[in-house]
Amino acid sequence: MKASPVAQKELLRLQALDIKLQQVEHQTKALPQHTELRGLSTLFDTTRMTLSTRAGERDDVRTELSRIESDVEVVEKRIARDSERVQHTSSVKDVQALETELTSLRKRLLALEEIEIAVMERLEERDAAVAAVESERNMIAKQVHAAELSRDEALADLSRQLGELRRDRAAVAGSISEDLAVLYEKRFVSGRGNAAALLRARTCSGCTMTLTGSDLDAVRSSPADDVLFCPDCGAILVRTEESGI
Repeated sequence: MKASPVAQKELLRLQALDIKLQQVEHQTKALPQHTELRGLSTLFDTTRMTLSTRAGERDDVRTELSRIESDVEVVEKRIARDSERVQHTSSVKDVQALETELTSLRKRLLALEEIEIAVMERLEERDAAVAAVESERNMIAKQVHAAELSRDEALADLSRQLGELRRDRAAVAGSISEDLAVLYEKRFVSGRGNAAALLRARTCSGCTMTLTGSDLDAVRSSPADDVLFCPDCGAILVRTEESGI
């Protein structure tokens, strides 16, 4: 294939832009915020499950406390009822029976109140445990929000860079012939991104191979408008005054 030296030099600009495009596209996927957010997401899920467990334990204690408070209320009503009956009965036998029952009820009430205090203390502990996990969850949520803002800001800047690079690439690609552009694209795919390389001091800048012997003679004897390829990596060799041939 034939192409003017000027057109071949444009391939170096195209190659540089493509490399930069790959780098910026990689950056969008490799932002540290992505890793941070994945870690925070895992931590948030763990905290959420812990909170669910702690809240369940607290609710169990609340249910237990409600049951004890109900029992206390029942005993208190029976004490009040029996005390009133003692005041209004004239039967000694009934008074003795009621006093015996009241003694038993008061013991039962005292025991229930002790249990109630112990359960209330447990409830305070469970409330504190829930509050601690909620505080941790809220802190993580703030970290997620900050990381998302940082990620979005970085992505916006990278998106701007990509837009500018794609615009510049389109301009350079549009300045070379269709045949040369097609050849470049094929080499870009087969060379995994290495499509055009400057021959500097008889060395291919794409693979760092130094031309010697017949390879060097072939390059030296080729017209300036011949499109040549590196015998090692297959990249289009672009010759300039730096080539040393």
